[in-house]
Amino acid sequence: MPQPASPTSTACQRWTLGRHSWRHASEGGFDRRRFTVAAIPEALARAFVCRHHYSASYPAARLAWGLFTDDEALVDDGPLTGVAVLSVPMRAAVLTNVFPDLEPFTESLELGRFVLTDAVPANAESWFLAQVWRQAAAASLRGVVTFADPLQRQRAIADVDEDGQSVTRVETITPGHVGVIYQATNAVSLGRSTARTINYVPSAGLVLPERTLSKIRTGEQGCEAAERHLVTLGARARRAHEDTRSWLRTALEEIGTQKIRHPGNHRYKCALLHQMTLRRLRAVRDHHALLTTVILSRVPLLGQASGFRWACVTLTFDFWAGGSWLISS
Repeated sequence: MPQPASPTSTACQRWTLGRHSWRHASEGGFDRRRFTVAAIPEALARAFVCRHHYSASYPAARLAWGLFTDDEALVDDGPLTGVAVLSVPMRAAVLTNVFPDLEPFTESLELGRFVLTDAVPANAESWFLAQVWRQAAAASLRGVVTFADPLQRQRAIADVDEDGQSVTRVETITPGHVGVIYQATNAVSLGRSTARTINYVPSAGLVLPERTLSKIRTGEQGCEAAERHLVTLGARARRAHEDTRSWLRTALEEIGTQKIRHPGNHRYKCALLHQMTLRRLRAVRDHHALLTTVILSRVPLLGQASGFRWACVTLTFDFWAGGSWLISS
């Protein structure tokens, strides 16, 4: 079956303090010797993402890595210049539809956030992501699903003109993106995800996930934070003992929520280990546990300054011992 055509571009988006910018590949200038990639704690990743990403939100993270530099010319408020977050999607099917042979949430995850500030030179994305994939594979991850949202986001900003009159201007937060960086790192395009209707807040340029609204309706864990988020967008606080469903309907009206049709995100598949290799390794692990091979090796003769003998040396790969080689003769 032919693969879906991938949308293309010559530029990648960057984010600083919620505002987007562009870095064209032709600019160059990235020197990997000045950068390192390391796993970072959730608190650090969350603070960076919420400060710089246009959504100002953080996903249900499982793993996070930071892009650090020692180039003082690129440092603004610290050496951290980018963050990649592997997260748990709302439904396991997001992962199993793409990687049916992998265990969701342990062997496969979603790239929930990928943010670099505009201070980082062009072409840093592919190197950063390659390092993340390498370290993720070392942590037993085998597949990643990622999405690029093509929907343009705008927000209304209240200003005062020269005559002292209140005016409202519209600012583009993001023109949408198509996943150029995923294409550059050999991800497989899977076309669009399912089209859907979303809850869009024009004044803030934000989408309210249905999962967030469901938490408020049902009062499940996270509902209080979801309510506070709506209040920061302009809704009145819910009164004590007020019905949550009734309050939510009013709150969505107060912040000007609109129902709009989303065409579906561009979806990509990133296999960190070839699927055939994975199936073979799993078969050995499940049915044999030990993978043994015998080779001929030259062994020095004991008590002699020179000379050797041929001997059979057994190499055993023990899956249950964390993947270690055992040598015997």
